Amino acid sequence: MTDETGVSERGPRRATGRRAARFAILFAGCSGFITVALGAWAAHGLARQLDAVALAWIDTGLRYQGLHAVALIGVAGLLAIRPARALAVAALAFALGTLLFSGGLYALAFTGLRPLAHLTPVGGLAFLAGWAGICWYGIGLGSGKER
Repeated sequence: MTDETGVSERGPRRATGRRAARFAILFAGCSGFITVALGAWAAHGLARQLDAVALAWIDTGLRYQGLHAVALIGVAGLLAIRPARALAVAALAFALGTLLFSGGLYALAFTGLRPLAHLTPVGGLAFLAGWAGICWYGIGLGSGKER
């Protein structure tokens, strides 16, 4: 369907979906790369420099970062097929969650500054918002309503 200007109603939405999918794939690729690189460094080089507690913080950050990098690839695939605002929000929430949750744990492990621990729960809330966005998208699939 087109409006009076001849522009497809799906055009802008499709373009937004492509931008969100591109962002999600780029962030997931960079995040996955960092997960593998930091994981290798933690396993082979940092064990001599950090205590067990700091290494556990890094391990937790890596697990959540890796999981959400894979989730972002799935969100990007859905965005490419059927763009929706809920998926774009999920992609941004997963990226923000990675930066705050995992990044906060890494910063805490490397610096020991306890106030950085306050970033982690905010990042966890962002992760939850991302999963809620995927749920919201799923609800819309059955109803025929775009979310």
